[in-house]
Amino acid sequence: MSAEPVSWLVIERGWTVVAADGTEVGKVDEVVGAPEEDIFNGLAISTGLLGAPKYVPAERVGEIDEGRVHLELSPAEVDGLDEYTRPAESEEFRA
Repeated sequence: MSAEPVSWLVIERGWTVVAADGTEVGKVDEVVGAPEEDIFNGLAISTGLLGAPKYVPAERVGEIDEGRVHLELSPAEVDGLDEYTRPAESEEFRA
C-alpha cells in the first residue's frame, strides 16, 4: 500500500523523484513557487552528480508521497528537460 498523497508545500530537498514508469530519475534540488500564495511553479531536480538541475514544470508533476515525487514524464523525457535557471531577484518577487 502506498503512502497518502501530500501537498507540494511539504516537498523537501533530497526527496526521490521517479518517472511515470517508476524509475528513479533524480532528487529534488529546489521547490519553485510562492508558498505564501500557494503557487507551485515546479521543481528543480538533480539527475546526477555533475551538471545543472533540470526544471520540471508543475503540470508534469504527478502524485506526491512523503519522501517521493512522481512525474508524469518518461525517463527519456526527464533527460530532455531544460536546465533550471533561477529567476532574477526582481522577477522572483514581482506580484
